[in-house]
Amino acid sequence: MNMQTDKTSVATAPATAVDIRRILQMIPHRYPMLMVDKVIDMQIDHSAVGIKNVSVNEPFFQGHFPSEPVMPGVLIVEAMAQTAAVLVVATFGTESEGKLVYFMSIDGVRFRRPVMPGDRLELHVRKAQSRGNVWKFDGKAIVDGKLVAEATFAAMIRDK
Repeated sequence: MNMQTDKTSVATAPATAVDIRRILQMIPHRYPMLMVDKVIDMQIDHSAVGIKNVSVNEPFFQGHFPSEPVMPGVLIVEAMAQTAAVLVVATFGTESEGKLVYFMSIDGVRFRRPVMPGDRLELHVRKAQSRGNVWKFDGKAIVDGKLVAEATFAAMIRDK
């Protein structure tokens, strides 16, 4: 077998789904700041797809905006970051559960469409780079197959 064959035969890690009970074990976020309900697909050390079911009962809708509720863009980015945090913890294993993941940078943020109550927000994150405890991601938020937001962000995982 030659080097060319070796490179192309490497398989991607198997897909994994994560329910809300497991997410609560993996990351320290809690209501009202928990922004991911489940992860429906994850390729360890590579990518994840999280889901946030946006309800009219979300506390931020009381003030943003009462007559026309729109999910704040910063919370969409936070939801992408929490999905990425689940991926990081899954990649590092159980010893990383409950550790804090802090934003280091957020770049290239674009908001394309409003996210409203009743929307199912899909949070697609892909690892762009990692060095030790610092990870960089490309994220996209999608509703009904349409891009609603995108960002590149870096985060650091550390002990509490």
